[in-house]
Amino acid sequence: MKSFWKNTALILVPLLSLAGTALAQASYNLLSPDKRLEVRIRTGERFQYDVLFKGTALLQNSSFSIDIDHTTLGLQPKVKTTKERSYDGILEPPVRQKFAKVRENYNELRLTMDGNYAVVFRAYNEGVAYRLETSLPQAEVKVYGEESSFNFAGDYRVYYPQEESFFSHNERHYLPVNLNTIAPSAIASLPAVVEAANGVKVAVAEADIEDYPGLWLRGTSNNGLAATFPPYPLKETLEKDRDFKVTQAADYIAVTRGTRSYPWRLLGIAEKDGDLITNQLVWLLAKPSQVQDTSWIKPGKVAWDWWNALNIDGVDFKSGVNTQTYKYFIDFAAKYGIPYIILDEGWYKLGNVLEVVPEVNMEELSAYAKQKNVGIILWMVWKTLDDQFDPAFDEFQKWGVKGLKIDFMQRDDQKLINFYFKTSREAAKRHMLVDFHGGQSQITMTRTWPNMISGEGVRGLEWSKWSAETEPQHNITLPFTRMFLGPMDFTPGAMLNATKKDFAPIFDRPMSLGTRCHQLGMYVVFESPLQMLSDSPSNYLREPEIMEFLAPVPSVWDDTKVLDARMAEYALVARRSGKDWYVGAMTNWTARDLEVDFSFLPAGIFWLEAYQDGVNADRVASDYKKTRTQVTRDTKLKISLAPGGGWAGRIHQ
Repeated sequence: MKSFWKNTALILVPLLSLAGTALAQASYNLLSPDKRLEVRIRTGERFQYDVLFKGTALLQNSSFSIDIDHTTLGLQPKVKTTKERSYDGILEPPVRQKFAKVRENYNELRLTMDGNYAVVFRAYNEGVAYRLETSLPQAEVKVYGEESSFNFAGDYRVYYPQEESFFSHNERHYLPVNLNTIAPSAIASLPAVVEAANGVKVAVAEADIEDYPGLWLRGTSNNGLAATFPPYPLKETLEKDRDFKVTQAADYIAVTRGTRSYPWRLLGIAEKDGDLITNQLVWLLAKPSQVQDTSWIKPGKVAWDWWNALNIDGVDFKSGVNTQTYKYFIDFAAKYGIPYIILDEGWYKLGNVLEVVPEVNMEELSAYAKQKNVGIILWMVWKTLDDQFDPAFDEFQKWGVKGLKIDFMQRDDQKLINFYFKTSREAAKRHMLVDFHGGQSQITMTRTWPNMISGEGVRGLEWSKWSAETEPQHNITLPFTRMFLGPMDFTPGAMLNATKKDFAPIFDRPMSLGTRCHQLGMYVVFESPLQMLSDSPSNYLREPEIMEFLAPVPSVWDDTKVLDARMAEYALVARRSGKDWYVGAMTNWTARDLEVDFSFLPAGIFWLEAYQDGVNADRVASDYKKTRTQVTRDTKLKISLAPGGGWAGRIHQ
């Protein structure tokens, strides 16, 4: 085995204190395969570790422990044995979010401790992670708390998705603030992305969460962030038809098995901003697929009804939640080879997913969709599904439903994490996709449950129906922050586009902030194996030139290359599906010129069909120009992006 670690204190040296002899301290160093990352681990009064990149400290004196049945594992730790190993292999994801083949390459150090537990550290080229493992004699234990600190080497800037409470959709802005301005009471969902020394970015996140609450963060006012967790719910109350709130919480965070592995606490590390977009550490650290046969899982685009308020025109029937309108959506999907449509809120009587509203004939729709080779995905409130779990799944299967869009969880305490697992498992048995909205932690589970095809936990396009908060500055921050966790169902595709001056939030006739090409660029820059077409089919049918791009653009990718990117400013990304390449660009409110270097292409001559901001896109945001030209791997093309603009291109032979 290749040597990758060194024990710097095989002979434990006692440290003296005024009170006498303190606990002996041992130190261990763990290097990434490329040796650029180093983790320095110490045991003494507690576990502590440092993280260095190219010899420069990123984190210092970070610590961790866990309180199980009022015994704290990690205080005064005593190492019994150490074991090191390396791994270098190729994985082939059943759902290709970024790559058809993913290299997993890490060095690992396992410390087995007195007290029936172990600590495992891993160093990848893309980041570092640790987890706790227990083999306790108790069959069941209570976890009263987990301490995990991320102490940085300075008062760095951090993109911090601050929350009001643990009850949240996790649809946040990632606003840059300094670490020491974050109060201990200011909690945040994941990830927090820190701009550390020399511009290196550090994304704080987790992976392989099961039967345990989700990780949240809080400030420390001392160059750091610390873990916090939603407590275990004792009493819950349903408000209205969808908000199932915790009204009484326990003084512990989990009731779980005495023998188990706890979630990974991870730091994704990127020397270049664009490396955050291709980093797959969360996916790599997740449990492998629990779905044995994944051949039935079909990613693709989906025509969505809710954002456009079912507004269609040029027909001889009243549009709305009814069979005729959904047949229109099915016809549109079939015309352009779009594999799915969604029936969002309105198809069932709220509180009972088994009671379809009289305006919708589900059997007729199912038969029509099957005839047209279009799958139906049904929206529902999670609590209603949970209450009617088995009969609901039986009915969905009878209808031939291909997927479920489950909404309004707004929690990731242990009970909700277990709901994600239960539902994804049952859906997989029935060959159904799952798209969880109204929450975020589940998106770290897509390797474990590949039928969990996408998910929300993002301030997406829907916000433009009631506010101006989904705008280009926010949009271009997402690839470097929220998308680090996994796919995000942002729901792009607006055909009515507006400048700052022209924008108005109109719930039933919504528009987007930024240019038409800003929207098109999202289909390449943003990742979602179930990618929405959010606007009305009528609007798309009026835009056949736009559909020449939106119809063929894939939702999964064989290769991804970030050509140029700067955190929260712009991104230029190339992705390949089969032999075709797609390039997307997005910018914030700053107009800019970028250069597309086509050296990623193989030898040969290719056609480039490009969509660029029109010369008047700064005044009329829907203004664009389509061009068709030939390119080779030697081509370098200057592109101009308007304020809030974008660019999109398809490259094929």
